[in-house]
Formats: sequence, C-alpha cells, structure tokens
Amino acid sequence: MASSSKTIPSSVIIIGSGVFGLGTAYALATREAFKHTKITILERLPFPAADGASVDTSRIVRPDYADGAYTALMAEGHKFWRGEFGANGRYTEAGLCIVTDDDAGGEKPNEAANDYMRKAMENVKEKLGLRVGRRAEGGQVEPLETKQDVGRVMASMGGDCGSRGYVNWTSGWADAAAGMIHMRKLVAETGRVQFRTAEVKRLCYSDSEVESVELVCGEQLQADLIVLATGAWTPKFVDLRGIASATGQVLAYIDLTQAEQDRLGSNPTLLSENTGMFIIQPRDRQLKVARHGYGYANPTTIANPERPGEKITVSLPWTQHDEPHLQIPLEGDRACRTYLAKTIPDLASRPWTQTRICWYTDTPKGDWLVDHHPKYTNLFVATGGSGHAYKFLPVVGERIVNVMLGEDRDELGAELRRKWQWPKHKFGSDHVWTDDWRGGRKGMVLAEERARTTDMGSGAAKL
Repeated sequence: MASSSKTIPSSVIIIGSGVFGLGTAYALATREAFKHTKITILERLPFPAADGASVDTSRIVRPDYADGAYTALMAEGHKFWRGEFGANGRYTEAGLCIVTDDDAGGEKPNEAANDYMRKAMENVKEKLGLRVGRRAEGGQVEPLETKQDVGRVMASMGGDCGSRGYVNWTSGWADAAAGMIHMRKLVAETGRVQFRTAEVKRLCYSDSEVESVELVCGEQLQADLIVLATGAWTPKFVDLRGIASATGQVLAYIDLTQAEQDRLGSNPTLLSENTGMFIIQPRDRQLKVARHGYGYANPTTIANPERPGEKITVSLPWTQHDEPHLQIPLEGDRACRTYLAKTIPDLASRPWTQTRICWYTDTPKGDWLVDHHPKYTNLFVATGGSGHAYKFLPVVGERIVNVMLGEDRDELGAELRRKWQWPKHKFGSDHVWTDDWRGGRKGMVLAEERARTTDMGSGAAKL
C-alpha cells in the first residue's frame, strides 16, 4: 500500500450533492483522519435537485462490464445494495437481460455489441464466480443463444426483445431518488457536514490555487480543499475542453394499469447493446423507456472559468429547471417509441406521461475523472460519471478519498487511480464524444434536434 502524500485539510468545501459529492462527504465524515476537518456541501437547488442525473425513478445496478475493474468495484457495492442501503424498496434484484439484435437498424455494428456482451458475461462469471445455467436450475448467469431463448425470459413483454444475449439474475435496479435521499441522510447523521443551499457563480483562481468560491449572492467562501463534484455542470467551473463534456440523454415514461404492472413487474431489465435502448422493470404503475446513447451536445458560449476575459464554447445542461416545459426532441421520442413498439407492442400507442433529458458528463473512454487538478493545488475534481456512476453510490466515496490521499489500499485501487487520473493529453476537439459503447447517432446538437421537432410538429412521434 502506498503511503499518503497529501496533508489532511482543516476545511473542505464540496460543490455538488450528487453521487460523487455525497459519497465523498460520507467518506470524509467517517474517517478518523478527517475528524477535525470542517466539511461543507454546497447544493445548487433544494435537495434532491430534480434535474440532477442521479435523481430519477430508477437506475440499473449491475456488475456487467467488459472492463473488469468496474465489475470488481460493483462487487463491493452490491454488498451494500443487498443490505440496509438497498432496503425498503431502494434496491430490487430482478435481473438484467443484455441482448444484441440483428434487426436493430444498424445503429451499432453487431460484432462490437456482441464483443462487449461476451466480455461482460465472462467477467461476471470469472470475477464473481456466478453459476451458469437456467434460473430454475440454480443458475445465476443464463446464456440466451437464440431469439426464442430471449423471448422465453422476456415473455411477458410480448414482442421482439433481441436475437441473443444473456441474463444475469444477480443484477437489479435502484430507486434512484430514494437512494440519494438515503445517502444524504447517512451523511447528515454523522453530524460532521454542514449543508448549504447556495448556487456557485464561479471559482476564483490565482496562478496556482482556488482563492475562493464565489456564490451567486456575492459571498466568497474559502477552504483548504475544494472538491468539484458538479456533474454535467462541471465545464462551467473548470476548463474541461477536450477532457469531458455534457451530453443529454432521452428518458420517456408511461403509466400502466394495475394488470400491466402485475404482468411486467417481475421482468428483468432489458438492455439492447446495439441501440443502447433499455426498459427497467416498472414500479408503481410507471414504466421507463430510455437510451444510453451518445446524446445531445448543448454548445454554450461562456467566459473561460480559468481566464474570465476569454470566451469559450462548452456543452452545458439545459433542463426543465431552465425551461419547465422542455421535452425530448422528436429524434429521441421516435427512438423510445420504436423500441417500446418492438418490445411491448400492446403499449405502442400509449402516450408519454412525461419525458426528460438526463445529462451525463462524458469522457473519451467512459472512465471517470477523479484527481487533483494538475495546476491548482487545492482543487480536486470528481466528475465524468459517463452515465454509469450511480450504481456505486454506497462505495464510491471511499475510492474517491483514497485517490485524494494518494493511497492505493489494494490492487483495484491502484488500477482505478490510473483510470481516473487527469489526462496527459486532451482528446481532439473541444467537445468530447465518447468512444465508450453507446447507442444512437454521434454528433447530435440539442438545438438542431429541437428545431427539427418544431418543423415537424410537436407531440409524440407516430409510427
């Protein structure tokens, strides 16, 4: 184990109360080394922020990764989800059915999708030691070699759910908002953290450090260490051009009858590797259809956060907090509608009760950005969740603080620290379109897609 090379700060300001922010606060508040450290969390909106990526009806909880490091990290997290952290409906272990589809419209080369799926299945079998076979016979990972096999597992949907794949019966999903509320409660119960609802205007930089955090109200705050955990809003506060970018993802919801809830309520989550489309098991008579895709960029011209006299263009979120009646563009509407019609045909014409754009902070490879800033000695950045951080909520803070202290407590910690380190080189153009596996079309711009929606008429897409 590497010894820590970092001095314990007497005060820490954490900006953001999402997965990374709350996780970090909890780890700091419960570690003996920080018992004399003043810890403050700044929350942009009253908690839970309705437009935060981590606040939603559901998030997939899975160890199913082609990258074994995240499989191993999820093995740690799963212990908590299966215990008190996931109690009272916060976690449901209904399985995850990952498929590829020969009839997916060519959105992703089948071989790339098949390769990711094969690697993910091998990782959960080998790293987690899961038993292979049908669930009825005690199997935990069930290969699905044909369309008929997929149809058997997803029979209650009644449609075409994929050509091949596997189901991991030890995966599940979390009530995302409830999990965040629970984590905040755990942080509050330590009695060590001060919460403030206050929006940050900017960080005030000198040549080598953050001198203060300026709030919108004009107040200036100082701390020995500033932790920037602001998710997709992070490019507003530090120059991340070519390192990480905000991308908007589509989510759509329909209401179900009680009979439909009873029919679909025990399904595993269905995830298409080709398209990134997925449907999570419904709860409380609500079904979500969504896409883990390349998303929409929202180019916005702002003052360079590190050099205020200079203008730069970065992608930043545009949410229903900014525009209350904001809906997903027609392109995303059609993608969700088409997938719903394909997999659950009898719900194809059901109108959406709501839609939403959920904002990721994407990095080139989908690895997170968790590291001390190479220029500003008292700035630590924890962002770049790339749409797959929520599931690690119970354990991510410990790993973040290990990085903060320069500690490699085990082999996995050393590997994660390498993956999450500040990149030595920027990635191409200012906006980062991730090369992580995704569905949808790369390069879409939110304003352009909204304009197309207006030109073609509003409302749900018709098949």
